[in-house]
Amino acid sequence: MNKSEWAKFDKSRKNFKLYVNELSISLPKLKKIQQEFVNSRCDGKNSAYTVETPVVYNNALDEVTIEDEIKLILVADNPGRREQASENKRYLVGPSGKIAKKFFLNNPSLGIDYNKNVIILNKTPIHSPRTIELKELCRMDNKLITALEESQKFMARLLLEFHQILCCPVWITGYSEMKKNGIFEVYTEELKNLYLKNIKEYKQIFFYRHFSMNQFTIDLKQQTLSNENSAETLKRIGAAYKKRILEN
Repeated sequence: MNKSEWAKFDKSRKNFKLYVNELSISLPKLKKIQQEFVNSRCDGKNSAYTVETPVVYNNALDEVTIEDEIKLILVADNPGRREQASENKRYLVGPSGKIAKKFFLNNPSLGIDYNKNVIILNKTPIHSPRTIELKELCRMDNKLITALEESQKFMARLLLEFHQILCCPVWITGYSEMKKNGIFEVYTEELKNLYLKNIKEYKQIFFYRHFSMNQFTIDLKQQTLSNENSAETLKRIGAAYKKRILEN
């Protein structure tokens, strides 16, 4: 980044951190609600854990320096169990993150180092054990509905800010809940408002399946044509999913 880009990047991440702090303060009951929900899930398959960070800022952003070359912005869903832990407070560090890291290690032709060349955002910074359970949390406190919607709008705007600064491709993973009546419908509508007005950035945004359960990798393998390399397949299917989500 040059000095001008760096100043803008630094301002955006500081505004992001400030927003997370303000959102957390505005939801004083959130941590208790999240903990009650986590405890209610305890059974033979799920175990309880301590909710430490109800609204999560990605601390990995603070480690980015002016010398770093960011080649990709990766967008996941929301912070899960490992992401909200005080020892982490980072996005995509659980099982899905391990799969994502392995994908880039196994595809060196893409020229992307997951640890050095990628920054990660979410569609909302609000924690839940599983993304689908955001709906159940909202049923426990109606105030959360508005907070979740507004957070999605903020995160969509933040994505465009970083995108315009870094001028690199954007991969949005996990598009299934971005459809009408999905958890991230508001995020989708905000993206439409923003990206359909910014054609340059629109050409650089791509949609994919989740890294979780190897959905991303399996889908890529199934859709690869014999005359394509990985980069070509990624561009083709990512553009097709984008059209399905943003243009319908």
